[in-house]
Amino acid sequence: MTSNNTVRALQSKLKVQAAILGGFVAFIWLLELVDQLIFHGWLDHFGVWPRTAVGLWGILLAPVLHAGFGHVMANTIPFIVLGWFVMMRRLRDFFIVSAITVIVSGLGIWLIAPANTVHLGASGLIFGYFGYLLLRGYFERSLSSIFWSVLVLFLYGGMIWGVLPQQLGISWQSHLFGFIGGGLAAYWLTQRGTAVTTPVDTSPIIIDINDFD
Repeated sequence: MTSNNTVRALQSKLKVQAAILGGFVAFIWLLELVDQLIFHGWLDHFGVWPRTAVGLWGILLAPVLHAGFGHVMANTIPFIVLGWFVMMRRLRDFFIVSAITVIVSGLGIWLIAPANTVHLGASGLIFGYFGYLLLRGYFERSLSSIFWSVLVLFLYGGMIWGVLPQQLGISWQSHLFGFIGGGLAAYWLTQRGTAVTTPVDTSPIIIDINDFD
């Protein structure tokens, strides 16, 4: 009976994970389809425009916008794989890492990217998951977290070069600050977990009244 309950719980967990990842992927594909067929790429203007007031809105909107179907396709598989790795332990970690990454990546772009450029795409999120999974092993020092760090390094280690300036048209700033955001999330979640799980000494305090003589 316990085994059946465990299987059902695992199936339920996988369904929720698939719904979240699949829902996001379906949304960005649908949005790009609408943008290409109806707006002819006009929605791309809602990305991050560095050091402009309107560009601040792009911090939240840029992760769901893409510059064509090829751009969406390139981000789809890494998002699903790395996003699933992030949420495997705790679902809330996925949302926390995503939120921190979006803010740090967007602000980093807004602050240092060249003027009169627009930055968009889910690659900042993907690099955030990459950075989180890599650095979680360093901060936690547990066997499970180190295992995932090594696995991610083996599967996607080549991504690390994406944080450096390369060819025109690729926002390395998004990659760099996404990675930094993921690292910050790994550090914060590790510290928070340590604070929560650190045992509190509830033993009574014994005072020797002779100390006050």
